[in-house]
Amino acid sequence: MPRSHDSFVRVRGAREHNLQGVDVDIPRDALTVFTGVSGSGKSSLAFGTIYAEAQRRYFESVAPYARRLIHQVGAPKVGEITGLPPAVSLQQRRSAPTSRSSVGTVTNLSNSLRMLFSRAGDYPPGAERLDSDSFSPNTAVGACPGCQGLGRVHRTTEESLVPDPSLSIREGAIAAWPGAWQGKNLRDILDALGYDVDRPWRELPAEQREWILFTDEQPVVTVHPVRDADRIQRPYQGTYMSARRYVMKTFADSKSQALRAKAERFLTSAPCPACGGSRLRPEALAVTVAGRTIAELAALPLTEIAGTLTAHDEASRVLIEDLRSRIAPVVELGLGYLSLDRATPTLSAGELQRLRLATQLRSGLFGVVYVLDEPSAGLHPADTEALLTVLERLKAAGNSVFVVEHHLDVVRAADWLVDVGPRAGEHGGRVLHSGPVADLAAVPESATARYLFDRSAAPAREVRTAHGQLTVGPVTRHNLRQVTAEFPLGVFTAVTGVSGSGKSTLIGEITQDLAGVGRLVAVDQKPIGRTPRSNLATYTGLFDVVRRVFAATEEARARGYGVGRFSFNLAGGRCETCQGEGFVSVELLFLPSTYAPCPDCGGARYEPATLEVTYRGRNIAQVLDLTVESAAEFFVDTPAVSRSLAALLDVGLGYLRLGQPATELSGGEAQRIKLATELQRGRRSPTLYLLDEPTTGLHPADVEVVLRQLHGLVEAGHTVIVVEHDMSVVAGADWVIDMGPGGGDAGGRIVAAGPPVEVAGVEGSATAPYLRRGARAKG
Repeated sequence: MPRSHDSFVRVRGAREHNLQGVDVDIPRDALTVFTGVSGSGKSSLAFGTIYAEAQRRYFESVAPYARRLIHQVGAPKVGEITGLPPAVSLQQRRSAPTSRSSVGTVTNLSNSLRMLFSRAGDYPPGAERLDSDSFSPNTAVGACPGCQGLGRVHRTTEESLVPDPSLSIREGAIAAWPGAWQGKNLRDILDALGYDVDRPWRELPAEQREWILFTDEQPVVTVHPVRDADRIQRPYQGTYMSARRYVMKTFADSKSQALRAKAERFLTSAPCPACGGSRLRPEALAVTVAGRTIAELAALPLTEIAGTLTAHDEASRVLIEDLRSRIAPVVELGLGYLSLDRATPTLSAGELQRLRLATQLRSGLFGVVYVLDEPSAGLHPADTEALLTVLERLKAAGNSVFVVEHHLDVVRAADWLVDVGPRAGEHGGRVLHSGPVADLAAVPESATARYLFDRSAAPAREVRTAHGQLTVGPVTRHNLRQVTAEFPLGVFTAVTGVSGSGKSTLIGEITQDLAGVGRLVAVDQKPIGRTPRSNLATYTGLFDVVRRVFAATEEARARGYGVGRFSFNLAGGRCETCQGEGFVSVELLFLPSTYAPCPDCGGARYEPATLEVTYRGRNIAQVLDLTVESAAEFFVDTPAVSRSLAALLDVGLGYLRLGQPATELSGGEAQRIKLATELQRGRRSPTLYLLDEPTTGLHPADVEVVLRQLHGLVEAGHTVIVVEHDMSVVAGADWVIDMGPGGGDAGGRIVAAGPPVEVAGVEGSATAPYLRRGARAKG
């Protein structure tokens, strides 16, 4: 007999990361939410186990080549999963930083618009009809030849390359040149070519300055380095590269984001004179729809595009209706303020995920599992209702929707709840509840239950008095028009408003004129590194102390091992197969590259001899494998390490391992690591801390932990400004600046400013109704 359809996904023996042999049954064709404190194991279950197994099965069905890669990447640690349909993952991963990727390309809306212009556009008399590729700046036939379809041209000037002409070349006059040996090499080559590198820059003849900075020549000369006292350097053949050539090459070709950013500082950027910044050839810009070029339509907010287009024949009617139907879900998810030409690197991770979600609504897939990573991230409570409608539509189309989420309004709307915990790391990894939401109330161990069912108002806190104010503006940027804001100093301020209202733009202007503030610290959610080489221990600086501890052991001294021996970034102590990363990159032709444990060191990062040195019974790799909580006990009598670890514990990161690669950390975890790094420093002068949605990715229990630290900073005499959607955080602020009333062109104004209780009563504020709840829970 054929096997009957199983209405549950049944997981048995899941041991991924901290999961403790988890067995769980999850219904199909339902909205299931996974909850638990940060690090409890909910993502390990939803993404690391369920989605990873679906992906593995997909690989196996594709080709022998893919099956070989599965062995390298590794299958999830799970006994068995039955009843699992194909899965689609919508994680909050960042896209590659490319100026060619835009809202239009992510959503495929650009394809529809190009088709409309190709088939139904108004062409000049006698002009030949163009195909849709001719309307794309990312194709050879469409891109403006003056800027290669980028819309801007980058140039260097003497003023940007040499900011201080009183310096000599040897003193570093050419600031754009690289540092260390490479910069010395270029100076030595100039010296060998006969240029005076000790004369102030401004005194050099104009023709020499011009050649040094802008020549395209690359002469090769013999360099005789000055002998150092401790070593003899032999003559070598050096190739000259002008400052402009170096900057342009680094900006265009470097894989290092930091080097590219440094090079960009020495470039002046301007709209391309050939295309005016439109990125397209003149032939494409001569075609119009509704009196506008494709570049002009792409610059409009999505909410305006649909109303601008009117059909004048059957072909245009069909194409316009298709475009409107594709725009509708994007607007529904609160992203109508975006324009098609908005570059994806300028979007938040939450915005990107919702754009992908909107695209999936049009895909017509059914019978699949959608696995989403906190889709409410970056959403104002007013936009969350639309999100729930979209999730219900995916479910109604015959799909299962699995959501990792902290927003309690989303949790309450679930058909089924899987609560993981009770705490983080080794103290979590168990399923505390799998069933209807209401039944969680009977689980005393659950950290989620306390916030889900207790809606009593948070105890009132006396509003602090400011000791001055910081005036920002008038600001005219994006959708802000001559906006001036006054931020009180010495208090906790929350900046609120719907998505696209201008919150981040406003606080992004707080960079100058910091009267009454000693320094500015912006704590963002950008990764602390983009490869497994960067981790918690290296970023906070505590690993420097740990390496000194190992180098001071009797065994290390007997072997002549210095501090460098215990660095996985230096030859000698590290495993050379993986260059100390612990992982090797596995290239997948049809999917993003992934990482697999190094076949030689098994992920330990070091060569065997280095691992023979131990401190208190552990080698350096085993110490890196300790959680912050365990390391705090292990290093209890090493003050320099203890201070760093205490700061990490204070922001609720006790569950992370010291050597946990940056690639495994969420944006919220990266932000809290940066906050902890700040907390461990001595804070003498008054500091202004800027944080963009510090509660993103945090369980309400973790929100309380972070808030304690932020309010502690204010009590210590500092100023804290946060962009925030969590109304429990906003209700506990001293001052609220509410932006809006809507997003995009409907926003960009300060709707209200004052203590939370006053803002809660302002008519016309999208935030006020939610702030009036004064609830402890999110939303």
